[in-house]
Order: sequence, then structure tokens, then C-alpha cells
Amino acid sequence: MNAVTQNEGIAVGSTISQADANALKAGDVVGGGFYAGQIRQADGLYILVVAPKDGGEHDDTPWHTSTQRVDDARSFFDGKANTAAMVRAGVALAVWASGLNVNGFNDWYLPARDELEIVYRNLKPTTESNYVWRQGENPSSVPAGYPYTEDSPAQTGAVAFQDESAEALAGESYYWTSTQSESFSRYAWGQGFGDGSQGDDRKSYEFRARAVRRMKVQ
Repeated sequence: MNAVTQNEGIAVGSTISQADANALKAGDVVGGGFYAGQIRQADGLYILVVAPKDGGEHDDTPWHTSTQRVDDARSFFDGKANTAAMVRAGVALAVWASGLNVNGFNDWYLPARDELEIVYRNLKPTTESNYVWRQGENPSSVPAGYPYTEDSPAQTGAVAFQDESAEALAGESYYWTSTQSESFSRYAWGQGFGDGSQGDDRKSYEFRARAVRRMKVQ
């Protein structure tokens, strides 16, 4: 059974108060998973919840077997919309994410580029120096993210997410986002969890994936 249950944490539904959101620290149990940070969507402010590793992470897999562009899966901040578009196109990775039922929640999806960057920034597993060439720019995060320095972000203080711990994202691995490249239909964005490197890579490459969900701040 997963370590997080539906009734643990500050909130368990699709909304959370501003006061409760502000009281959360990275890695806190909330909403069927763990608090990763805050992100602004077109309709307001949300907290981002990263799924437990048990049940919410996919082993190495291609983004898609086709190099054709998936219409409406290019948002840098709205992974939920990207994932829905991918499902309509029959992308197996998106079908996996949207089909999850973890700790009583079934609204999981593949994070967009800016969403997965928040997960790295706040739940970085390793003590490695960060890759610093404009990695970490994130206008969607709250507060807005600026490029990494070698030392910032540092390894997360959430012990369960530190390298090789129960919930840690794999520091030696890249993770897929749901955001396609604007320039090349055969590429999609990935995020490294060792040094924070970001880039668009061939969809045929096999990377990991970790699902997320979000809760609106009211």
C-alpha cells in the first residue's frame, strides 16, 4: 500500500485554502501525494502535488512512437491540457498517467515543462552542482523561477525525496514532461534530476515519468 492515504495531510480534494497552501513545505503530504510548490494557471493559482513513487512513476519509456506533432500539447505550464491532448492522440504514456488511481484520486497527469521544473527546484534529490546555462527560468512558478546557480537549488530538505530514499526522483535519470518542442515535432521536453539540465529530446528516447495533480488555491 502507498505511504500516503486519501485522508492524510492538510487537504484531500481539488481545492485548498490560501492559508493552508502557504503553510506547506516541500515534501509535505497533501492531496494523495506530496507538495511540490505553487504554479499559476490561466484560471488562477494552484498547488502542485507529485504522486508517490509507488504507483505514480513510470519506468523508462518513449514519449511516443510517432514523430508527428500532437496538437494542443505544447503548453509550458498546463500539463493537464497537454495530457488530455496526448490521450486523444493515443499516446501510451499519457494514457498511463491519466488512468492512474492513486490514494483515491484519478486526476493525475504528466507535468508540463514548468511544472516539472518546480518539482526539481523544490525536491531535488542530489547534492550535485546545477547546470547553469539558463536552466530554471520559470515564469509560471510562484514565485517566478530564475536561472539556477551552481548551488541553488540545493538538495531538498525533504528526507523522503533525497537521493535513493523512498520517494526520490532518480538523480541519474531524465523525466519526460508533456510539453512538445515548438520547433521540431519529433522532440519533447525532459528534465534531468541530477543537475537540473533541461532540453528537448527525441520522443523515441526512453526516460522516466512521474505523475502530478493540482489543487486550486481559494
